[in-house]
Amino acid sequence: MNGRRVVITGVGAVTPLGVGADTSLQRWVAGESGIEDSLARCQEFEATDFLSKKDARRTDRFTQFALAAAQEALSQAGFEDGPPIDSERVGCIIATGVGGLATIETGHDVLRDKGAGSVPPQLVPMMMPNASAGMLALRYGLRGPSHSVASACAAGADAIGTATRLIRTGEADAVVTGGAEAGLTPLARAAFDNLGALSPSGISRPFDARRDGFVMGEGAGVLVLEDAETAEQRGQPVLGEILGFGATSDAHHITAPQPEGTGASRAIERALENAGIGPEDVDYVNAHGTSTPLNDRAETLALVEALGEAAKRIPVSSTKSVIGHLLGAAGAVEVILTVLALRQNVTPPTVGWEEREEGMDLDYVPEARPLETRNGDGAVAISNAFGFGGHNAVVCLRAT
Repeated sequence: MNGRRVVITGVGAVTPLGVGADTSLQRWVAGESGIEDSLARCQEFEATDFLSKKDARRTDRFTQFALAAAQEALSQAGFEDGPPIDSERVGCIIATGVGGLATIETGHDVLRDKGAGSVPPQLVPMMMPNASAGMLALRYGLRGPSHSVASACAAGADAIGTATRLIRTGEADAVVTGGAEAGLTPLARAAFDNLGALSPSGISRPFDARRDGFVMGEGAGVLVLEDAETAEQRGQPVLGEILGFGATSDAHHITAPQPEGTGASRAIERALENAGIGPEDVDYVNAHGTSTPLNDRAETLALVEALGEAAKRIPVSSTKSVIGHLLGAAGAVEVILTVLALRQNVTPPTVGWEEREEGMDLDYVPEARPLETRNGDGAVAISNAFGFGGHNAVVCLRAT
């Protein structure tokens, strides 16, 4: 590992399992599902619990999710009243896959039905992908580097990787990072369905022989990452540490993964190399696990290639089995739930996994069980995120 150590001091999440990171983990471990009627909605979320009615009207749902998740994370990290360190040294990087898509669709309806003069100007700051990062920086006075990352379903993990680099290289002392998505719109659903990506059965069962596509979800996950010395100096408890990050591109197909998982395996290898550890040190894998025939097989092959013999003993489970696919938010939410699971020494399940497919013989964890760790320095995991466009992003982390 090169540069400064990067630790996690706060996490927050809004998912189809509920509002709050701990709530989402506990319901996942209990085998509860947030999928209903072939969609994974954040039904317990109310924007006005976190914003005024005026601000709620002026923000897209994806930004509302980000603000809610950030409130939880920043409060835990001691940032609720603004940065406790130099605000010029605090960045904000929030990812998304489709940004304010609902706002765009609504605005187009207004344009078509009422004419150009009726399109409200606030649609611009509502629909832009960087709105969540901008709003968070504005609300909490974060004056360091601030932008959005857009790499489809790898975006949330890419944001964490980018934030980690900023801290390691000394460009920032802390970064508020993660991902937010609210893509359950008629246009997006029709497009994904016509692409053949969505599950006709409406069931998310990653790695199961019966899997037939992913279930669309929505939500957000936000983390506060800090330089370890900075957190120590202000006496802030630490939840975990980002040990390494790896990213590659398949350069194979705009929507399909490289069938043998070679790009994904290289990303895993780079994350471990960046962390300064080997496959024998890994205790758990939170898989990308979309429940699509091509992706789950390619990911399995990638894990075997990157982890070697260790792949057979490491438990592998998918959060998407209970919250569906959160697109650009998925990687961030999954890193958050991974670090919480490691801290509680639990291996969450791949809910719905029952039938093994030939050639896919890893431990897919059909039911939650205690996590077996291999050293006394804290459990270690990797969290995979792979996106349309051939983007591969892997975060390696340790609980403290």
